[in-house]
Amino acid sequence: MTESSSKGAEPRHRMVSAGDLRWHIVEAGEGPTVVLAAGFPQSVYAWRRVVPLLAGNHHVIAVDLPGQGDSDKPVGGYDTWTTAERLHDLLARLGEDRYVLVGHDVGAWVGYPFAHRYPERLRGLVLLDGNIPGVTLRPTITLGPDNWRNWHFLFNPIPDLPEALLSGRERVLIEWFFSRKTANWRETFTREDIDEYERAYATHGGLRGMLGYYRAVLEDIERNTTLMHQQITVPVLALGGEVGSAPDLYESMKPLAADVRGGVIAGSGHYIPEEKPAELVAEIARFSADLPA
Repeated sequence: MTESSSKGAEPRHRMVSAGDLRWHIVEAGEGPTVVLAAGFPQSVYAWRRVVPLLAGNHHVIAVDLPGQGDSDKPVGGYDTWTTAERLHDLLARLGEDRYVLVGHDVGAWVGYPFAHRYPERLRGLVLLDGNIPGVTLRPTITLGPDNWRNWHFLFNPIPDLPEALLSGRERVLIEWFFSRKTANWRETFTREDIDEYERAYATHGGLRGMLGYYRAVLEDIERNTTLMHQQITVPVLALGGEVGSAPDLYESMKPLAADVRGGVIAGSGHYIPEEKPAELVAEIARFSADLPA
């Protein structure tokens, strides 16, 4: 695929080189630019229901972060400070200098340092149901009935063992997370959806990329603990899922930015872009419309 094409309503898949990485993006629509970054254990495919709706009035760029989907899977650099820099370089390569950044889960982890490093590039920041290391993520896990929610923060960083246990069994992991962290997973995910996520994580380097973000969590905590001393200066929309992983995200972010809006997406679990795409697009569109051009 080429690195140049005209904008239009139909989503287009592209491979773009920026820095030392090749990125997979999906692009559609015209208008103010909105950048979408997904989380774990997902890819740009997570935005398949959002992109067509949002592209009616926006230029949408959905991105496979390094290690995700069909983007390159580097050996290192999965800390979110570095990932924010890489994402900034990609968007500069695309000629984008002002946009709304929307991050879900790991995408929200990346959005937090991005807002501190590159506020001049952001019209606004949208954070979706993500517990951000060193910010809203608790530093300890207490034994109890809710251990299932956070066990992967302990398991994923272990050297070598996750690869040994998950290789060839990626679908088991993906289905477990979707079934436990979605309000109605059978209604949300089809067999074909699971097939696509399994394909992405079964590719060479797929597990390395997925696990890399968790192996950098302690580095993120150290960095973000310092960043918390200064408020985010751009407007923030923080949305949690009613039965998601971070239903209190809006309340948690209030002290951390000068202008925080948001709340809870009713009837949604953790995977808001796939569970409640219409409701999410309405929130993003209202937020974008209220921001300076």
